[in-house]
Amino acid sequence: METSCECCSGCGHESKSEPKSSKKELLDRLRMGFGAALFALGLVLNFVLELPWQAEFALFFVSYLLVGGEVLWRAAQNITRGKIFDENFLMSIATIGAFILGEYPEGVAVMLFYQVGEAFEQLAVGRSRSSIAALMDIRPDFANLKTGDTVQRVSPDSVRVGQTIVVRPGEKIPLDGRVLEGCSALDTSALTGEALPRDVVPGDEVLSGSINKSGLLAIEVTKSFGESTVSKILDLVQNASAHKAPVENFITRFARVYTPVVVFSAVALALIPPLFIPGMPFAEWVGRALVFLVVSCPCALVISIPLSFFGGIGGASRNGILVKGSNYLEALNKVDTVVFDKTGTLTKGVFKVTQTVAAEGRNQDELLFFAAHAESNSTHPIATSILAAYGKPVDTARIHSHEEHAGHGVRVLVDDTTVLAGNKTLMEAEGIAFAQPETVGTVVYLALNGSFAGYLVIADEIKPDSKQAIAELRTAGVRNIVMLTGDSERVGQSVGAELGVDRVFAELLPHQKVEKLELLEAQGEAKAGGGKLAAVGDGINDAPLLARSDIGIAMGGVGSDAAIEAADVVLMTDEPSKIVSAIRIAQRTHRIVWQNIIFALGVKAILLALGAAGIASLWAAVFGDVGVAVLAILNAMRAMRVIKR
Repeated sequence: METSCECCSGCGHESKSEPKSSKKELLDRLRMGFGAALFALGLVLNFVLELPWQAEFALFFVSYLLVGGEVLWRAAQNITRGKIFDENFLMSIATIGAFILGEYPEGVAVMLFYQVGEAFEQLAVGRSRSSIAALMDIRPDFANLKTGDTVQRVSPDSVRVGQTIVVRPGEKIPLDGRVLEGCSALDTSALTGEALPRDVVPGDEVLSGSINKSGLLAIEVTKSFGESTVSKILDLVQNASAHKAPVENFITRFARVYTPVVVFSAVALALIPPLFIPGMPFAEWVGRALVFLVVSCPCALVISIPLSFFGGIGGASRNGILVKGSNYLEALNKVDTVVFDKTGTLTKGVFKVTQTVAAEGRNQDELLFFAAHAESNSTHPIATSILAAYGKPVDTARIHSHEEHAGHGVRVLVDDTTVLAGNKTLMEAEGIAFAQPETVGTVVYLALNGSFAGYLVIADEIKPDSKQAIAELRTAGVRNIVMLTGDSERVGQSVGAELGVDRVFAELLPHQKVEKLELLEAQGEAKAGGGKLAAVGDGINDAPLLARSDIGIAMGGVGSDAAIEAADVVLMTDEPSKIVSAIRIAQRTHRIVWQNIIFALGVKAILLALGAAGIASLWAAVFGDVGVAVLAILNAMRAMRVIKR
């Protein structure tokens, strides 16, 4: 199947720029690789031969420029733009300070660790945002326009409201409309997330992006292509990031405060005493300011903060949780509201027979036997679940006739028994008195030889750990838990009540789910006190929601490619309880980061005071910089430890 850029306007095709981007990536990798190789060579030669300082400096300086030149250039560019105190400037100060101390390997190592971490984050983000290929599966490529007695294949955007289109079995409905002729079952899972097909008859409204599973349909178009449901979904996913609140890296926020404090303090120390205190030699205070600046170089923090987050990400991955960046791991620490999809997320998304209720004088085995034989010719999910519950081969030789009642059920002759299997409309049409149960799920009624025999209930199962996950989320500090679903109000409220969620919004399309999320934000139910909103889903229909939320969490095992690409966190085992694990890992990582910050700044504060007083020497500065860095790194490595639930 080919899709031209004309009919996929806005899809992000970058055919001309991709070669340039690939070439730059290759050059960057070569530069980083060569710089890392020189760094390793310098370490080995210095250990074996004890190089003179000039040779050591030259070797590590070249390595430093290869590895960190881009960071230095960004810092210089940002200074010219007035954006001085960011992580690039912080990195530059940290590494230049290490070179001033003569700690050349440390200066290169800090820049190398930082760049490697940045590269991994960019790779994850690039992979998650670069493709909407899975969403293209729901974009209709053509419409069968009916004009008189002829049917012509045309582009969907050329069809006008009021015209008639024909949709054959297996084709996607290209535009929203109303059924004029025909009966069929529609697969709406891409829109609602619900696996159960929707039966339609003349007069019913149908949505673009649905797949026609059985009968031929003639549809009157009610919305233009640009206003159709499928166009809205694609537009939502492609543009959601523009409305998404940015989640900053911790080190970016830290650098914004720490860097100006250090720089201005050093400048003040160098200038104020000589200018305002008589007899104070200028050179001596400049020297003290240099010691002050060297001690304050945040190498320990620059290394340990990213290392803590990368350790947390590594520990999460060993728990089956993929986090696409340290900024999202930090954001998980602040989750205040969690919005869940239902089908495939809190429930299994697989329909099965949950109840078999036989009428008086009948038994369950008899009911399953006749139901399985009646549904043996169907591929409908309801039929499949009945056959699975029966669990035996169907003897088709015993089936003598089969009559389909579109949208209602079937009439089948099994041996000498006339079997009616279908919904309540079929029972009412045949004048059969039946008992209508109060239950959640799809009910299949059976009548044998004109007499009511019982019913089967087919429903989606709640995942074993969903209820536990909801309870543990509250323990972990989540205040609001909301469920959004495309399923019926009755089913949604029943599942929500069983799980103990705070609010349920049902019968929603993808764009309506995003509207509900924005409504929660506007009402102040999310993000209280700077908290973050996380959305959890698994299907194409959830991709807009995941892309719009602060933290999108996708089910990676059964989730669609679109949901996984739009998400910031992926749960590889599809267990909702993994969200709790992710939050706890984030909280633990956050504690380790602050332990390092408090320890490093505490030691540095003492040395800074001594340096300002002229007591601390450069040797003390070396300890304050290198020693604290080593201890902070050792503490940061604890974040890699796997948390067992």
